Amino acid sequence: MTTITIRMPEDVIEDLKRIAPLLGFSGYQPLARAYIGQGLRVDLERLEGDHVSELVASLRRHGVSDDVLQAALQEVIKPVANGLSDS
Repeated sequence: MTTITIRMPEDVIEDLKRIAPLLGFSGYQPLARAYIGQGLRVDLERLEGDHVSELVASLRRHGVSDDVLQAALQEVIKPVANGLSDS
């Protein structure tokens, strides 16, 4: 882990502190990390998904069968960590 300093509105911190225990987090910082990680994963999936679609289309044009493509995608696309986790 790397230590950072980030400025956030006080009301956001207070809300994080209030809901962290309700969601099973040990404090507001793990919850903030989870929210940041979750948002990052969504954006990465969206941005990288475009490249994956282009790659799949290219492989199809090169004669790779749909069965092979589906099997390969199933190997690579694992379920994303279930929701938020206290990490």
